[in-house]
Amino acid sequence: MNRLRFLTAGESHGPGLTAILEGIPAGLLLDRAELDRQMARRQVGYGSGGRMKIEQDAVRLSSGYVNGCTTGAPIALHIANLDYAKWRDRPISPMTTPRPGHADLTGAVKYGYRELRLSLERASARETAARVAVGAICQQLLAHFGIAIGSYVVSIGAIDAAIPPGMSYADRFAAAETNDVRCPLPDAAAAMQAAIWDVMQARDTIGGVFEVVALGAPPGLGSHVHWDRRLDGLLMGAVGSIHAIKGVEIGSAFANTHQPGSQVHDEIFLADDGQQLYRQTNRAGGFEGGITTGEPIIVRAAMKPISTVLNPRRSVNLASGLPDVTTYERSDFCAVPRAAVVGEAMVAITLADALLQKLGGDSLAEITPRFAALRQTRLDHLPMDNQPWQFHYDAD
Repeated sequence: MNRLRFLTAGESHGPGLTAILEGIPAGLLLDRAELDRQMARRQVGYGSGGRMKIEQDAVRLSSGYVNGCTTGAPIALHIANLDYAKWRDRPISPMTTPRPGHADLTGAVKYGYRELRLSLERASARETAARVAVGAICQQLLAHFGIAIGSYVVSIGAIDAAIPPGMSYADRFAAAETNDVRCPLPDAAAAMQAAIWDVMQARDTIGGVFEVVALGAPPGLGSHVHWDRRLDGLLMGAVGSIHAIKGVEIGSAFANTHQPGSQVHDEIFLADDGQQLYRQTNRAGGFEGGITTGEPIIVRAAMKPISTVLNPRRSVNLASGLPDVTTYERSDFCAVPRAAVVGEAMVAITLADALLQKLGGDSLAEITPRFAALRQTRLDHLPMDNQPWQFHYDAD
């Protein structure tokens, strides 16, 4: 059973970010232009702060990648922080007043920091650039097997995009790339931009909700027999680990709570060929029992307003022990459009891990035939004994 794992390192204003990705099989031809495209997507979003105008994220690969192909060895990725040049020799003023909503105070409690910037530097969402780089490689692995991942924003603040159910996911993905709030509906996108503008004028921040959808994932990924291998739970944990994400659902989970079970569960039908099983609805978001059904995988994430606001917040100066107000650190006004791209990366990493666990193998040459032989939701793939039986445990 292959396992995919990754680790990131680096600080927001340090020399750069590093990631190690282990478990990618040998023989994957990497499209470097596509890797750079994904990095650029993370930097675009209406309401972004000044940092995105400074950085020009590009990934350097220094291990596990030779002559355009993966070797099966751990892949080392490096992303330079261009802003480091301004901070390298700069005297740093002490930071002793924790900002509400950040890891300033909790980081000091956990690690005993005597300088709060140590929390800030590692807790910064700058770290997500490394995740997107890792996710971009995983997306290319998934694409080899016909699995595509996209995202779009469905709400900013009180502005909701009423996306027609008949609008295909491919059309949603494409339309989302045409504007800087990543919303597939032009009128809703304009309203979202106006909402972000109003928040910027008020020196405040705003959150929202985005969806990540995976198309083409085969049935049978994940497991119902171990709690820590339920793939829907793993996806919620992965997307929930993104900075400022405070809620994650699979499919229409929260809306489902308002309906009786008869109106929620996705009924199973037999196609005209007499073999293929299919669903007319996908309220379960592509899962039953923690296992993929073969339907689109839908993950929705709620992002809180960014904690760094221009209007000072009340706090306490830990050095003086006196009431104080926070000092502003450069940040976004709205990060939801950019967070959606990070969400794609985390979904890609989690699905790639599940796929490799299912298939095993050290190279694409080994894995590809195994993928083609996966069991599908067809009657001829699901023979039943249809005979009476008994448990007969040894304990009896």
